[in-house]
Amino acid sequence: MDIRNKANRIRLFSFKSPQMRAFHLSWFAFHICFFGWFGIAPLMAVVRDDLGLTKTQIGNTIIASVAITVIVRLAIGVLCDKIGPRKAYTWLLCLGSLPVMAIGFADSFESFFLARLAIGAIGASFVITQYHTSVMFGPNVVGTANATTAGWGNLGGGTTQILMPLVFAGILMLGVEATMGWRLAMVVPGVVLFLTGIAYYFLTQDAPDGNFDELRERGELPRAEKEYSMRSTFGAAAKDVRVWALFVVYAACFGVELTINNIAAIYFFDNFELDLATAGLIAGLFGLMNLFARTLGGVFSDLFARYGGLKGRVRWLFIAMFCEAVALMFFAQMQVLAVAIGIMLVFSLFVQMAEGATFGVVPFVNRNALGAVAGIVGAGGNAGAVAAGFLFRAESLSYQQGLLYLGMAVMVASFFTFLVRFSPQVLAEEDDAYRAAAAGEAAPAALSLR
Repeated sequence: MDIRNKANRIRLFSFKSPQMRAFHLSWFAFHICFFGWFGIAPLMAVVRDDLGLTKTQIGNTIIASVAITVIVRLAIGVLCDKIGPRKAYTWLLCLGSLPVMAIGFADSFESFFLARLAIGAIGASFVITQYHTSVMFGPNVVGTANATTAGWGNLGGGTTQILMPLVFAGILMLGVEATMGWRLAMVVPGVVLFLTGIAYYFLTQDAPDGNFDELRERGELPRAEKEYSMRSTFGAAAKDVRVWALFVVYAACFGVELTINNIAAIYFFDNFELDLATAGLIAGLFGLMNLFARTLGGVFSDLFARYGGLKGRVRWLFIAMFCEAVALMFFAQMQVLAVAIGIMLVFSLFVQMAEGATFGVVPFVNRNALGAVAGIVGAGGNAGAVAAGFLFRAESLSYQQGLLYLGMAVMVASFFTFLVRFSPQVLAEEDDAYRAAAAGEAAPAALSLR
């Protein structure tokens, strides 16, 4: 896909250009999606008592919340190629808001399980966020743009852990019983999701020069049915071993983050005998690192590319993954609350930098199948969360044992980065494109980002 007039600078306080509007709306939409996706997680101690759930059943609902996302992420990337990220995001947000609000009707494990399964589709929002910034920003800043929008979106995992117990507490102050309070609390993220979907449709556009429909009418973009069929784009991505290597890598970083988002509050609640609000606050610190950690991963990816090209980006990805594995195994051994929090923050830093580093590589794997590549790699994150979920549903394994085994798996996954290689021709072409973009020559007719 040849998109012209990509931005070669990021001006955080600008909302005038279509590039920066897409930047800000995409991270905000992804951020809000976390309130629907994981809004119930910090309230699970209450839900457990209300519905009489066992540890195995809680583990099954955790798996359900991320399992369906694997399938939806695979499809949403190709959908972006066909109809554009603007429409794809609008439909996902508006339709996704329905099961978020409907989870309040759950009165048994089965109905609660089905609701969490349906809500999991919202997680596909990540692919649209990465797709939209990939088509809006040039090669010299795309790593930073992707990492920042995804990181600030992932920040929702932290703010959700902190704010949802406060929303719940506020409802209880109105005299509502706890069994009804958690149900009403989930209406709040559902309404916000729907409104954000409407805003995304009216405030963004697919590409710097217009929406995909308009570009195809003007002959500036190939017709969807000719170039962006499921067979051509998904097939091209699925045949590439590098895509599946990145699938495994992303499973071992974003999959781990999703798992921690699901278990952190109840882990601290049970293991350190904290109250629900305090456990949620500590769990929220893990996600709050996304404020800067994932961005750092993208920044370092762009810096490594300056001096080492695409090989430099892959080299940095390995470093981040390896350090994540070491930090996670240390975190699994912690017995003192203060030390556990400190190690958790170090672990969180490398998890999120690894995520940013992964999508610093993704835009360069196959430009003609960007949506399919992003979809498959993005699905890897949820596949990893599903696999990790089985460690935390077994009654015979403690959460600390599960975290240790998870750290070992991440260590193995870090070596999959060595499978991500590029031909000499691609390396040379991307080096030239990087230098041109850095010099402001990549898009001479680009809209001003001032």
